[in-house]
Amino acid sequence: MYPELFRELENLGKRIADLRVSLDIARKEQEIGRLEEAMLAPGFWDDQEKAQQVLKDLAALKDRVSSFQELARTHRDLDELLSLGEDEEDEEVAREVAAELRVLQKKVEDMELEVLLSGPYDRGNAILSLHAGAGGTEAQDWVQMLLRMYTRWAEEKGYRVDLVDVLPGDEAGIKSATLMVAGPNAYGYLQAEKGVHRLVRISPFDANGRRHTSFASVDVLPEVEENVHVEINPEDLKIDTFRSGGAGGQHVNKTDSAVRITHLPTGIVVQCQSERSQISNRNTAMKLLKAKLLDLEMKKKESELAALRGEQSEIAWGSQIRSYVFHPYSLIKDHRTGVEVGNVQAVMDGEIDEFIAAYLREKARG
Repeated sequence: MYPELFRELENLGKRIADLRVSLDIARKEQEIGRLEEAMLAPGFWDDQEKAQQVLKDLAALKDRVSSFQELARTHRDLDELLSLGEDEEDEEVAREVAAELRVLQKKVEDMELEVLLSGPYDRGNAILSLHAGAGGTEAQDWVQMLLRMYTRWAEEKGYRVDLVDVLPGDEAGIKSATLMVAGPNAYGYLQAEKGVHRLVRISPFDANGRRHTSFASVDVLPEVEENVHVEINPEDLKIDTFRSGGAGGQHVNKTDSAVRITHLPTGIVVQCQSERSQISNRNTAMKLLKAKLLDLEMKKKESELAALRGEQSEIAWGSQIRSYVFHPYSLIKDHRTGVEVGNVQAVMDGEIDEFIAAYLREKARG
């Protein structure tokens, strides 16, 4: 057991050394020192906007460096513990190191993935939109299942999830939903989910128990930060207010707090009804509009369209990026990378990192 553990530790040590180079830790440490020195300079706080940006950059650098240093320190500790256990022929120590090694390997894999996030918005928050496609009530139920899947994934990552708009289905499920996912690298990871998702199962809405195929589309946009300028002429906006939908009861919204904004030149429509305050809903709707306008502008300017939004296609047969087969067998397959997972329930509970990792690696290879 010990020789095998030492080999695994050695291989992991090489990967950590490669990460030191890939992340350019030495340069980041120098940059931290430079920014900390700049903060001590007279007049640093005179320009509040610039000062806040420096603080933000410094925090990001420190977080990245400290995360790497924690990996390297854990690796050294495990190496020392394993050597001590080998000298004393202690099998309990070997089992403890083996368990800790699995945890460390996962952390190294996560950091290796982060290295692949090189896009201008990859490190930021994401706006995720789900829409039911072909399949009627079955497709609307499928949207609700996907919403649960992504919510569970995000919460497991420690991200904040805010459902900003939802359109219930006629009989069951959800026709469409928009949620904000806030946390480090949220957009970088979730961009892997853009596209059409296909479900095959015995429909619970079919009295004859027949197998149904249904579709839902997932769109992902980066949240536009305050310092990114997107020009919006107030005269180009049509703003409507309406009463938020809901389950009723004592919490039903009795005021017209929901907000819908139409950008007249482009026809883009966004809406938010998650807050009781009309002002809060309006601010969130403007964030959604900025994100969509930024996306539109980048489509016009660059061929990097695929890196930001992906190709638009019909939400129907033949255009899916991933198939979820519940019957006659259990298998989820990503058609872009070939990754297959047989544990359907685990994936629907939010375990989608394997698909995301494969997509990012494929994308990095070009």
